[in-house]
Amino acid sequence: MTQLPTLRQLQFLIALAGHGSFSRAAENCHVTQPTLSAAIKELESILGTVLVERGARQATLTPAGEAAVDRAQRVMSESEDLVTAVQVAGEPLTGPFRLGVIPTIAPFLLPSVLPKLRSRFPRLELFLREDLTARLYDGLRERRLDAALVALPYEANNISSRSIASDEFMFACASDHKLAGRKTLKPADLDEEALLLLEDGHCLRDHALSICSTQRVRSDFAATSLHTLVQMVRSGLGPTLLPKMAVDAGLVDRLGLSVTSFDPPIAGREIGIAWRTGSARADEAAQLGSVIESVLQARPAHSPK
Repeated sequence: MTQLPTLRQLQFLIALAGHGSFSRAAENCHVTQPTLSAAIKELESILGTVLVERGARQATLTPAGEAAVDRAQRVMSESEDLVTAVQVAGEPLTGPFRLGVIPTIAPFLLPSVLPKLRSRFPRLELFLREDLTARLYDGLRERRLDAALVALPYEANNISSRSIASDEFMFACASDHKLAGRKTLKPADLDEEALLLLEDGHCLRDHALSICSTQRVRSDFAATSLHTLVQMVRSGLGPTLLPKMAVDAGLVDRLGLSVTSFDPPIAGREIGIAWRTGSARADEAAQLGSVIESVLQARPAHSPK
């Protein structure tokens, strides 16, 4: 019978690849250096090839070692999925759950959602990561995240998602702007406007541009957050488009800005829950999305102060 590597040996190899030295890898794995070194030697014997070139101060993977690490990571991920699938079969949304959230959703949704989740799932240990969509999707594919709250549409391979709410865009400008005080607007009204938007990389930027024909964007100013963006608008640098979710959460309160909705059909983005296609936690991600959807539906309308 063919001898197979153990998960512990694969874990040591992955740690060695990540840390580049036997001592740091051993410390990370909470074992002694001789223990880790012996396990790697045994793994090399099982596989019949040298995986690591041993130097005085560092360890470098051979081509065979790099190939082994790539497969070892997949084996470890599948093993984790196996454990998770069995554990959640009896009681979903218990224990650790790693949720990613994009910056244009996190501060405006989480304060109202987290208490509901704690009440509904008292044994859920939620770990949050705020990041841009592209990096969150990488985290899903690499099994570093279980689900992510994102804005849709967003094309991505090996990612499944479903919409849980619509989030319309609103036009925000200084009180002395020519469009201030209008009851409603049409996208065509913005054709001559040079909009302030978030910097490249934020999907909100692309979603905002997609609703109107204008391509006039202030390229000399770009904000990294919606909080910075509204301060730029307040300073008279130009108008912008804001998601209603952020307005409802009080983003522009007491700033003296004029905020106007668009005529139907409502232009905006979809808030969605995303997960890795085939994930053992797909059903949990969908259930989490349903809870968040109910919270959004129950939120009252808000008028900027």
